[in-house]
Amino acid sequence: MQFRKGFEADEFACLVQIEPPKGTDVSLMVKHAVNVKGVAHGFIVSEMGNAVMRMSSLGASLVLRENGLDAVLQVSCRDRNRLALQGDILAASACGINAVMVVAGEDPSFGDHHTAKAVHDVTLDELLKGLAKMESGKDMAGIELSGSPDFLKGTTLNTCLRGADRENELDKMKRMIDAGVSFFVTQPLFEFSMTQPFLKTAEKNGVKIIPTVLLLKSLGMARYMSRNVNSVNMPSAIVDKIVSASDKVRECMKIARQLILDVKSEGYGGVNVSTLGWEDRLPEILGVMEGLKG
Repeated sequence: MQFRKGFEADEFACLVQIEPPKGTDVSLMVKHAVNVKGVAHGFIVSEMGNAVMRMSSLGASLVLRENGLDAVLQVSCRDRNRLALQGDILAASACGINAVMVVAGEDPSFGDHHTAKAVHDVTLDELLKGLAKMESGKDMAGIELSGSPDFLKGTTLNTCLRGADRENELDKMKRMIDAGVSFFVTQPLFEFSMTQPFLKTAEKNGVKIIPTVLLLKSLGMARYMSRNVNSVNMPSAIVDKIVSASDKVRECMKIARQLILDVKSEGYGGVNVSTLGWEDRLPEILGVMEGLKG
């Protein structure tokens, strides 16, 4: 099922976060995606996630489309000015891509090219306004286009903030909705209590929140995230489950599958599954989706 078609039909969507290769060999990326074709409704193709240089999201998205797979193009304010961004957007639309995720992009200091200069010629708000303008038939300079794009638009959302930061994120969410965003993909979620104010805002405005289910790889990863990643709320019960499990990898897989079921039962519009290099585990994790059909 194509992601946008199912989304607009109000069906529970299964997205998979996929990283383009660091090189020209796309065979493994394609293999992993094809393995869950028909279960995953679309693939969010990262644009140099964590500022690590890889094949562009546009290039990898087109490779997936050539193999009969639906891609959600990620567009980052970090890497291109408004000329290049608009050029990529037009190319994507002309090639049949109809869903995009607009992101700010992590600082280059996090990645593998520390001397790279971030561009940020436009902000998220400005790029979304520019997209709306392009969809109306004009570019960001007001010049008529010969054919205009039409996208289902999304962006990211941090639901684990507190106090004033949470209010700022809710305000940002409302601005993004006003700018045409239809879906929000969260940071990895392991419990959902802090997401409720955002879910209420989404329901009120007719948009959808899509939580990210991250496959934990080890006890060490769970403990690290619990202690050091402020954007993630890691319940101690999850860490305890991994501690007591004789097969810790198997327990991590079980946790991911249960979280997918929880996302569905909590009333979210879909789930985004991220495996961080363990894409060979996707068929087993997404097997739980068979029980969510209908």
